[in-house]
Amino acid sequence: MTVIRQDDLIDSVADALQFISYYHPVDFIKAVHEAYEREESPAAKDAMAQILINSRMCAQGKRPICQDTGIVTVFIKVGMDVQWDAKMGVTDMINEGVRRAYLNPDNVLRASILADPAGKRTNTKDNTPAVIHYEIVPGNTVDVQVAAKGGGSENKSKMVMLNPSDSIVDWIVKTVPTMGAGWCPPGMLGIGIGGTAEKAAVMAKEALMDPIDIHELRKRGPSNRVEELRLEIMDKVNALGIGAQGLGGLTTVLDIKIKDYPTHAASLPVAMIPNCAATRHAHFVLDGSGPALQTPPSIDEWPDITWEVGDSVRRVNLDTITPADVREWQPGETVLLSGKMLTGRDAAHKKMTEMLAKGESLPVDLKGRFIYYVGPVDPVRDEVVGPAGPTTATRMDKFTRTMLEQTGLLGMIGKSERGPVAIEAIKEFGAVYLMAVGGAAYLVSKAIKSAKVLAFPEMGMEAIYEFDVKDMPVTVAVDVNGVSVHETGPKLWKQNIIDAKQV
Repeated sequence: MTVIRQDDLIDSVADALQFISYYHPVDFIKAVHEAYEREESPAAKDAMAQILINSRMCAQGKRPICQDTGIVTVFIKVGMDVQWDAKMGVTDMINEGVRRAYLNPDNVLRASILADPAGKRTNTKDNTPAVIHYEIVPGNTVDVQVAAKGGGSENKSKMVMLNPSDSIVDWIVKTVPTMGAGWCPPGMLGIGIGGTAEKAAVMAKEALMDPIDIHELRKRGPSNRVEELRLEIMDKVNALGIGAQGLGGLTTVLDIKIKDYPTHAASLPVAMIPNCAATRHAHFVLDGSGPALQTPPSIDEWPDITWEVGDSVRRVNLDTITPADVREWQPGETVLLSGKMLTGRDAAHKKMTEMLAKGESLPVDLKGRFIYYVGPVDPVRDEVVGPAGPTTATRMDKFTRTMLEQTGLLGMIGKSERGPVAIEAIKEFGAVYLMAVGGAAYLVSKAIKSAKVLAFPEMGMEAIYEFDVKDMPVTVAVDVNGVSVHETGPKLWKQNIIDAKQV
């Protein structure tokens, strides 16, 4: 009988979570690099270059790939012949590992988990508790898969109860465009088919733990219906032309992962969960010999890619920018921002709109300013701020008209597309929306030269900061005329893909 010590599980979970915060799986890096090499869309290729450069920087600097260091999900298979040398329950051991990982002073990870989700939504301060799935199996080991799932991709999860005669492929091809770009493609789609509603969702999440191997499958050919579906879905989703960061391009998904389970004769449950450009998961097995620690990959596994802005880039001084200046900016144009910008996310926007509704003065003057939708990681050592990548901008859409109309805000910076309500307000008030690359948080943080909290310090990472930046790269995603590259780019590349097949 194998004896598993309490500290061995705790230490292994903590080590895995630290490890995946700054190391992408090597199979993912190779898949992104392959997609980068074949990409023909300049905007999508540029986005993937930033993702790859950011990943290499994180591997070297041991700092988070993304500022959203995720909600922890654990799949644990406990052998029936295992005995525990522990005073804590297994759930408590896992959560203690999470706690130690996220509070590690050498690489502080952002605490994003809120208790009382339908009420006060109070931060637990240490990213606990994890979501844990147990299975009791034959054997004398403990098999653990650990993942850290960002909110931007998790929020795009989809579930449907199809009729048995319905097409799974048709539903997926119809549904993926409705997910927008907030899940930060290129990534993977995990799909669960069968069982019941909750079983399909768990399978979709577990499927994302598997390595990328779609190219090997394509070479040898499918041997069953699930493998046929993987290839068909991947080809049809990529033919949508959504591309990296939703900017339009050849690669939207890097792999399709499917798990299935027997289901009721009257049912066809299907769940689809995307993994983003900050794919993070690890696997370890405890056999009684001590903790199972991760082995760092060689830095040579990362491609040595440089990102060149080119002579046509527009350099902007945020301290002197005027409404007349932004009217010259073109959709899809690369802009390098320097000067002082504000930050604010959901909680700050909600607070400010409530203050405006009461006729109260805001603690910061937004007139003519740019606000960056970000919740940064706490800094360590000599950093002025930790990884600080963009938040999904559509979550701020409902606040946009109020902010532009009542404060004189000039520009917004985030990730993914804006919805019709926000675009109409941007057009009406002559504002602009800029997109930073999701999955390049550490790279973005290097452009931030100073950071200080100006308002709502009690909100932690949701507080309003002032960043002083130097050459922060962004793309004009919605111009003053309401033209959105997230609408024009995918349409263009979908047609390009169709045209290429007809040649």
